[in-house]
Amino acid sequence: MKFRYAMVCSSNQNRSMEAHSLFKREGFDVSSYGTGQHVKLPGPSLREPNVYDFGTPYKHMFDDLRRKDPELYKRNGILPMLKRNLAVKSAPQRWQENAADGSFDVVLTFEEKVFDMVIEDLHNRNHVLMKPVLVINLEVKDNHEEAAIGARLALLLCQELESFEAWEESINMCLLML
Repeated sequence: MKFRYAMVCSSNQNRSMEAHSLFKREGFDVSSYGTGQHVKLPGPSLREPNVYDFGTPYKHMFDDLRRKDPELYKRNGILPMLKRNLAVKSAPQRWQENAADGSFDVVLTFEEKVFDMVIEDLHNRNHVLMKPVLVINLEVKDNHEEAAIGARLALLLCQELESFEAWEESINMCLLML
């Protein structure tokens, strides 16, 4: 694969991690992030979310929710989601704190608000490399089913980007031979 990818949603839990998991299985160079102030997971009611700091290990969240109400969090898909996340990386990361991870060629966001935050952050960064980045938003509802569909669509899009890059290189090689 030619490009380096970043998947970004609000909490680095569902949409970005579903895409990260799929891209990783397909051999892409991929990372994932969230843009929120905290990591929020559904709680027993809308007014009682489970809130964690970015960097809190997925294993800690899994154990915490399993201790609180294993049936609820298994039924609503949160425990299986955290188990998937554990297989991909150790903890959620915040986009605004990712400068040490290096630059990306393509950034995919899964919500307009997240797209706006990524663009704002990129504009505010110290532009040492002056390297272009393609930022694309795919509007995906934050539920398990839509996240899986969004991840597959993102993969198809990025496979097209990869094949276009390969096609462009072959054309350039042919031109060099002329």
